[in-house]
Amino acid sequence: MTKYNKIAVAIDFSEQSLKAFNRAVNVAKESGATLQLVNVVDTKSFGSVPAYDLKYAEKLKEENLIQIEKLKNEAVAAGVANVEAVVEMGSPKVILTGLPDVELIVCGATGVNQFEKMVIGSVAERIVRLAKCEVLLVR
Repeated sequence: MTKYNKIAVAIDFSEQSLKAFNRAVNVAKESGATLQLVNVVDTKSFGSVPAYDLKYAEKLKEENLIQIEKLKNEAVAAGVANVEAVVEMGSPKVILTGLPDVELIVCGATGVNQFEKMVIGSVAERIVRLAKCEVLLVR
């Protein structure tokens, strides 16, 4: 197995992303890698909503930070020595493909979007095409 120094896992709190989280925890333990949990509040999709309010995105970011901190604690309890938790705002496709110093990105094959559940998710597809590191899709 390849040894990694830094592994990122895309978390949107869907069932698929939680499976990806579990897989990433195992790979990080085996590699002794830093595990970076990354959640992105998709403000690009908010742009099409006429009543979009930045306060809503900030509230969502705060809520997601609480959830991702719980996952961080789970990863530490499972034996991952170094875990980082990040919540960003913007386009998940752009942020996840531009993570610095990451050698492996782990993500679910589909996310929370109902349409994306029919095929490979658009975020996952973009990561596979554009990431400059290895990608592990989890089903």
